[in-house]
Amino acid sequence: MSHDHDHAGLGHGHAPATFGGAFALGTALNVGFVVVEAVYGLAANSTALLADAGHNLSDVLGLLIAWGAAVLGRRSPKGRYTYGLRSSSILAAFLNALLLVVAIVVIAIEAIRRFSEPAPVAGATVMIVAGVGIMVNGATALLFMRGRKGDLNIRGAFLHMAADAAVSAGVVAAGFLMLRTGLAWIDPVVSLVIVAVIAVSTWGLLRDSVGMSLHAAPPGMEPARIEAFLRGRDRVADIHDLHVWPLSTTETALTVHLLVPSGYPGDAFTHEIACALRDEFAIAHATIQIETDPAADCMLEPRGTV
Repeated sequence: MSHDHDHAGLGHGHAPATFGGAFALGTALNVGFVVVEAVYGLAANSTALLADAGHNLSDVLGLLIAWGAAVLGRRSPKGRYTYGLRSSSILAAFLNALLLVVAIVVIAIEAIRRFSEPAPVAGATVMIVAGVGIMVNGATALLFMRGRKGDLNIRGAFLHMAADAAVSAGVVAAGFLMLRTGLAWIDPVVSLVIVAVIAVSTWGLLRDSVGMSLHAAPPGMEPARIEAFLRGRDRVADIHDLHVWPLSTTETALTVHLLVPSGYPGDAFTHEIACALRDEFAIAHATIQIETDPAADCMLEPRGTV
């Protein structure tokens, strides 16, 4: 029985950049805006502004969590952490989703309360402050746009900021309608719309981060396709003990046993398969075990054995 770990020539996938500058600038912009929005929300007696300020505060915390995870993920393996701290990016994405869930509940409770206890709202102030929010959140979203497809952690930051820009646009519309109609109930209605927008953007992040935390194969990386791909390789008669899981929000690992009855095919064989897995499925960390005797027992062969 031969065991081959193929790493030579393979690089681990990462987001396009470390995004340290984007996190720093985005955090600074949003901290400043949260203060401004909270002050004017209280002055204008606007639930919509206060709701958006609370959401932006959760985004600041989310940016800090994502930033910390990005820094930890670059640390080299050490001691008991043989994979390093790359998985902290998965934890950060999950915590970001939980922060958004908390924000949804708090905003919804306050908005519902305002229906039974309506209060006058300064529509013009709401419009001006929310207009600033569109610029701040839109600019921050642009900082993370190029990394959103390759890293769930960066995607979480981008979705938060993009959703905030859209929400701020809704708050501007609410301020305009209140100025034209004088209807105070428009403010809590917009707050509930904000809740719906946040909920939609949060669901995908929560689903994917929970899946990654449970070592589910990353979206778009179906184990059945990978199994068919490996079975189709030259000299491979059978496979078992196939596992595919995320090492981080940007890296995927695989382990598999391949049955090659014709005899041990050499290191070049496993290297070629590892390179093919990298090119076809973006799996950069492949561990391949070769077995050559069809009659020999493998304790991990029965399907479902882990």
